[in-house]
Amino acid sequence: MDEFSAAASLAFTLLAKADPTLVDIVLRSLRVSLSALAIAGSIGLLLAALLTVTRFTGRTLLIIGINAAMGLPPVVVGLAVYLLLSRAGPLGDWGLLFSPTAMVIAQVVLLTPLICGLARQTLEDAWREYGELFASLGLNHFRALCTLLVETRYSLLTTLLAGFGRAISEVGAVLIVGGNIAHVTRVMTTTIAMETSRGNLALALALGFILILLALIINAGVFITREIAQRQGG
Repeated sequence: MDEFSAAASLAFTLLAKADPTLVDIVLRSLRVSLSALAIAGSIGLLLAALLTVTRFTGRTLLIIGINAAMGLPPVVVGLAVYLLLSRAGPLGDWGLLFSPTAMVIAQVVLLTPLICGLARQTLEDAWREYGELFASLGLNHFRALCTLLVETRYSLLTTLLAGFGRAISEVGAVLIVGGNIAHVTRVMTTTIAMETSRGNLALALALGFILILLALIINAGVFITREIAQRQGG
């Protein structure tokens, strides 16, 4: 108990003094996760929108595949991206393995099906409600889609927040493709795992506190956006 108290006290000291190592790890985590969210969000929302307003051969199989990919084990994704970017892989000449870019790629693969699957359900529910109205107004698919995105913006924001929550807490995939290299690919989750195994609980606890704070902020954001959506009917 005394050891834990001492580690917790030192963790709060690191937070209060904005320890450079701590700040470096947190900022890198945010850069990687936000970059992945921006890319996966763009792809996921676009694909969800297309699946909502268009019908084509293989659409059902694509939806099934996306839904199945929402539950992909992160370590499997990490392994697949590792093989893709390794020296023997098709993209090995790019030299991306064990870099922040590789970590972003792994997170994009994880997040895109999640965002697409959740967003598609939101958009399809709205399409069933407004589809006939759009048709009566003579709106083409593009204009109808833009209107639909505006009407469901708060629900879609909730989806993006959920995606960020998964990205910032990811450890398996980013550890495999990033390698947990100090000052290069070391992020919060991989550092917590490493420092805990080393017995350096102070840094692990400090990063854990930050992750908990981020989780609270994300959940607060989800709650607020849902409240706004309910009040505005969005």
